[in-house]
Amino acid sequence: MDLRAHVSSSGYELDDAQLEVIARLEELGKRRRGVYLHGPVGRGKSFLADAFFNALPVKRKRRVHFHSFFQELHARISERLHEPGAVRKAVDELIGRAHVLAFDEFHLHDIGDAMLMTRLLEALEKQKVMVVATSNYPPDGLLPNPLYHEHFLPGIALVKELMDVVELKGGADYRYLHGLPRSRFETGELLTEAPPPDTTGRQVWFHFGDLCEKPTSTRDYLALAETYDDWVITHVPRLETCDRETQQRFANVVDVLVDKDVRLTLVSDHPLAEIVGGSALDLARTASRLELINTTG
Repeated sequence: MDLRAHVSSSGYELDDAQLEVIARLEELGKRRRGVYLHGPVGRGKSFLADAFFNALPVKRKRRVHFHSFFQELHARISERLHEPGAVRKAVDELIGRAHVLAFDEFHLHDIGDAMLMTRLLEALEKQKVMVVATSNYPPDGLLPNPLYHEHFLPGIALVKELMDVVELKGGADYRYLHGLPRSRFETGELLTEAPPPDTTGRQVWFHFGDLCEKPTSTRDYLALAETYDDWVITHVPRLETCDRETQQRFANVVDVLVDKDVRLTLVSDHPLAEIVGGSALDLARTASRLELINTTG
């Protein structure tokens, strides 16, 4: 596997830390060994993992975004809720005959998803599926809530057993180098007053309390993002004043909108540093993503 040539053909110039990771990925690719690639936001983890995944000479492989995968997993479990072995059957269906399964943005804050993830990892180990994952967190940083963390220790052990842990060290955040928006999400804004409504039918408005303080789910956000590609969220507070569940829902909203490339406008009396700062849940990824939009308005 000449991964460096594969990446260079895309016109990207790699820095030393990325070249170090490329060499490691080439070695693991020859061994058909799973990879858990983690590091700071904006360093090119997804780009390198995608190149690695695409270069693997395997026909039966599947790449999924973590949120979307769990949406589908929950749906399939619900369909079989009263059947014996519903979780095992749903997992087997989703894995199918894949020899390689790649997760983008692997992270866990929900204890229910963490328990399901352990079951999934057990199935992947049993079926000898090669796993590729990217994350902003090292394995020991998954499910960081101290109330739940120890419950996912068996899952963390499986992560380390199935994958070699590779760190992409800090450096330039390549999302900011050119100054121009590269996606619809990056055309969004943080405003102090609500913008005029859009009349195209592609815009949807939410009060923060309705969207994040009520028991909404990632599945709801994904379904709405299929219909509306322009979201406005009003009355956004300082997140440190909200409970952990509300903070996590907001983080999940941002994750989904980035993944689906949806324009996001936030309306708040507070600057971004106050919205995501203070004693809020670990929102480094969320803060970094929101810094991509125009926060000067």
